[in-house]
Amino acid sequence: MFKLIYIPADKVGLKFKDGRFDRLIEAGTRFVFNPLGRIQVRVADLRAPQLFSERLDQIVASGVLDERAVVLDLADHERALVWIDGRFANVLPAGLYAFWTTHRKVRTEVVDTRQVRFNHPEINAVLQSPGGRAALQVVIVEREEAGVLFVDGAFVETLKPGRYTFWKDAARVNVVPVDLKETTVDIAGQDIMTADKVTLRLNAQLTYRVTDARAAVTTVDDIAQTLYREAQLALRAIVGGRDLDAFLADKEAVAAEALQTVRKRAQTFGVEVLAAGVRDVILPGEMKDLMNKVTEAKKAAEAQLITRREETAALRSQANTAKLLADNPTLMRLRELEVLEQIASKANLNVVLGEQGLADRVMKLL
Repeated sequence: MFKLIYIPADKVGLKFKDGRFDRLIEAGTRFVFNPLGRIQVRVADLRAPQLFSERLDQIVASGVLDERAVVLDLADHERALVWIDGRFANVLPAGLYAFWTTHRKVRTEVVDTRQVRFNHPEINAVLQSPGGRAALQVVIVEREEAGVLFVDGAFVETLKPGRYTFWKDAARVNVVPVDLKETTVDIAGQDIMTADKVTLRLNAQLTYRVTDARAAVTTVDDIAQTLYREAQLALRAIVGGRDLDAFLADKEAVAAEALQTVRKRAQTFGVEVLAAGVRDVILPGEMKDLMNKVTEAKKAAEAQLITRREETAALRSQANTAKLLADNPTLMRLRELEVLEQIASKANLNVVLGEQGLADRVMKLL
């Protein structure tokens, strides 16, 4: 009928009668009236922080824990942070919990997860615990980036660089990273026909940066691909409206016009196009040969023009010299003597000039 029960120090007995909680039994030796085995006594360790029992709701409802334990009854949208003896211990999901306070210092904090973003002065300690890592999603927004935050598909805010934590099971959280640095897009291998039906291959590039991260994420799927397509269409329209010679003569004008077209479109999805340029123009093989021939002909014509100018200048100089000699007989005589001297030096000829008549005869002989 009576059952001897021994409860060690720092422990307490949980007495159940017919499967329901009855009362606590303090440490020591006790005789318990146990008719027909209807009484059960389970021992709980007061030094173990948490009280575990499948009948915890009955124990809490009895009120015996009011002075001995911290009781947490967490709703579905609540989580509890627990510190034991000044050290972070765990993150608790929804449920009923009890922590002994007779031998341990217990501190708890209940958090509402309907506020999806979680921030706490002791966030590092929380994230180092297994419970914290299991309950929280960590997002890092890197330097020179912005993070566009969506909760359950709805835009919430744009995040600056830093670390952010969110409750995992509270909502569907998505942070889209957006690079804010200047970025270059290559528009390569564009086959375009000019107004005079010449097909050429064009390589271009443009530089852009994101100014409105939210607009960039919510308006287009892929910023670089969208800019590529816009630049491609702009170049086709601009180059297609020009003859080949006009295009080759002023590629900068084509690039400037394309820049204005793409820049206007990019502003609608939060992007600033900083620069655009035509990098390479590749002509077909036969067109290359033709252009080389044209260039060669131009250079030959320029060379002939220079030669004619030199010949004209030489003839003009000779004409001026002849006129000068004709107007000055003495100068003409000196010139004749210079010529005669040059001939005599090359032919080993000694010439002795006397009277004027002899000199004239020699010059006539020569």
